[in-house]
Parts: sequence; C-alpha cells; structure tokens
Amino acid sequence: MRRCFYVAIIIVFFAAFSFAKTVKVGALVDLTGPTADVGKPYADGIRDCVRWFNENGGLNGDKIELVMIDYGYKIPQAISAYKKFKREKVVAIHGWGTGDTEALTKFISKDKIPYFSASYSEHLTDAKKNPYNFLVGVTYSDQARIALKYIKENGAKKTVAFIYNDTGFGRSPFFPDGEEYAKKIGVKVVDKEVVGLKALDATSQLLNMSKKDPEFALVQETYMATSTILKDAKKLGIKTKFIGFNWTFGKTLIKLAGDAANGFLGTVPFAFWTDTDVKGVKLLHELNKKYHPDVTYREINYIQGFSSMYVLLSGLKLANKNYSGENLKRVYESMRNFDTMGLTAPVTFTSESHKGVRALRIYQIKNGEIKPLTDYISVE
Repeated sequence: MRRCFYVAIIIVFFAAFSFAKTVKVGALVDLTGPTADVGKPYADGIRDCVRWFNENGGLNGDKIELVMIDYGYKIPQAISAYKKFKREKVVAIHGWGTGDTEALTKFISKDKIPYFSASYSEHLTDAKKNPYNFLVGVTYSDQARIALKYIKENGAKKTVAFIYNDTGFGRSPFFPDGEEYAKKIGVKVVDKEVVGLKALDATSQLLNMSKKDPEFALVQETYMATSTILKDAKKLGIKTKFIGFNWTFGKTLIKLAGDAANGFLGTVPFAFWTDTDVKGVKLLHELNKKYHPDVTYREINYIQGFSSMYVLLSGLKLANKNYSGENLKRVYESMRNFDTMGLTAPVTFTSESHKGVRALRIYQIKNGEIKPLTDYISVE
C-alpha cells in the first residue's frame, strides 16, 4: 500500500513537471544607439519585470526566458533580430523604436506574434491594419493633441512651433495629426524645426524659430537633444515656453540641462519614482532594494519598460498556457480597464483599437524638481 502511495506521488510530480515549460519572449532594445539614453533604463525595467514574474510563479507555472537583443536603433539589425526571435520560437516580442516597429509590422501580422513596442506612433494602434501591434502608453499624436489643448486653454497668443528629429519617431506626433488638430482647435503652427537626436547645438534652428516668436514649442526628442534645445534657448534669451513629449521628460534632463530646464513642461503617461503613494511605484522600490541595492533612483523610462512588459506578461498569464498568436490577440483585446498598479492610467484594448492608454498628466520642472501641473487629461 505504501509503495503504491509513493508511486502515485512520483507520477503526480512528473505529471506536474511535464506540464510546466519555458516560454520565450523577445525584447528588441537600444543600448548602444542614438536613443540609448532612454533605452538602457527601459531595458532594465523589462528585465526586472520578467525576473519578478518568474519569482512569483511565472506564467501559471511556466518559466519565462527573455531573449534580449541590442539592435543599436538600426532597422536592418532589427529585421535580423526579428528573424532570430522567430528561430527561438518566442511567443511575443517587446520592441522599441518607431522606424523598426513600422518595418516589422508586415512580418508581425503574417506570423501572428503579439508585438508591444515603445513607439507610440498612432497608426500602429489601428487593429485592422496592424492586428498584432499593441501599445502601453499614450500615442505621440494624442500627446500632441493634449499639449495643443493645453495651449488653447492656457495660452495668450495660441501660437506654437514643432521641434523634432527627422525620423519616423520625430515626425510621428505632428504630421499629419498634430497639424490637423491645431487647425481644428484654432492654435496656429508658426514654425517647424529639425534637431537631430544627438545634436550638441541648436542655435541656428532656435534663431529661425525666434523670428516667428511662438508662444509655445512642442518638442519630440530624447534627453540629449532636449537639453541642447533648452540650454541654447536660455543662452539666446528666448521666451518661448517648451512642452516635451514623454521621452524628453525626467530627472536625466535636469542633470543635463541644469537651470535651463526650469519651467519645462512634459506630457507624462507614466508614474514617477517619487510617486510613492502609487502601488506599482512602491513595488518597484522594493524590487530595486532587492535586485539593485545600490540604486537609489530610477528614471521614468525604467517605469515605462516595467509597465509595458507587465501588461504583455499579464496577457500571457491570462492566456492560461495557450500561447498561440490568435489566442493571445483575443486575450489582449479582452482587456478592459486593466490595472497596471497605478503606473499608468488603466489599459484597454479592443478589436478596433490597440491604443492601450488614453490619459496622461502634464508635469513641470520647478527649481530642479518635477511637479504635477494637471490631473489626468485625455482627448475626447
């Protein structure tokens, strides 16, 4: 009798073991290219999210293996990385930039692999055209609309300039969506200037802009170019008020731009490290004490990476071990007001739109500190 009992235990053990497996998830990151200033902390957030999931049961017992590739923000390398992901049989991918995400959409749709990315380009959210692309963040176009709405309600002259880098990422908020929305609500676009992502001087562009004397300028860059713009604007005595989109805004900018960052506004869809009343931020503080005891502060890009991977992995967990692309798509499209522990506004995907987050707060830098200026704002 005892022997039968032990045999039964062994059978149960091996049966349970056989049902558990390793599930591979791809991550395309920029650790060495022109967006590495925001890419590195974002990648750290992705890694820590996977680690935390694995320590807490994984995907209903299945372990997650992260296949991470640095592509240096180069589209050909992104395509090569995607081929490796396919060979590795990943069930989902977390991508990065706008240009590479756009280049991969046809492969993603054909292969039916859910693809979350750090690009918030609005056309990627069209579920009919891009059925396997998902975004956890407010689209660049909606960030532009919210900023323009703020200008309409708070500006005196209601004039604006667009400053951007000449990439898919840089152009995304403005052409055509930002231009069209400005016209619709009566904000006049008086100038457009191109500043490269690694620019160390923006004097000529700012002098050109100053001739049009815009009341506001919207900035679509990352930290380095944004700091250059703000420092040169201060040097030139330009009175234009600058509003940056999510990749411009954080403590890193204050370190780079110093006093020139004072007064800078940002459209921010994510919680900050200092928002310690937020459940998700409390968790991240605990994880960093455990995983990275020497880290005392995390930039918002880390929180972005964790948030987006948290939604991706939560969908895989909800799939209950059915990781087929078609099933995962159905699972994600069933998410309604999904709670990211407060790291973002609630996430909703539908069969028509994969625009996960629709609201953000505007923050301002005051005397070296980041302060909320508004509550959550959305575009109706």
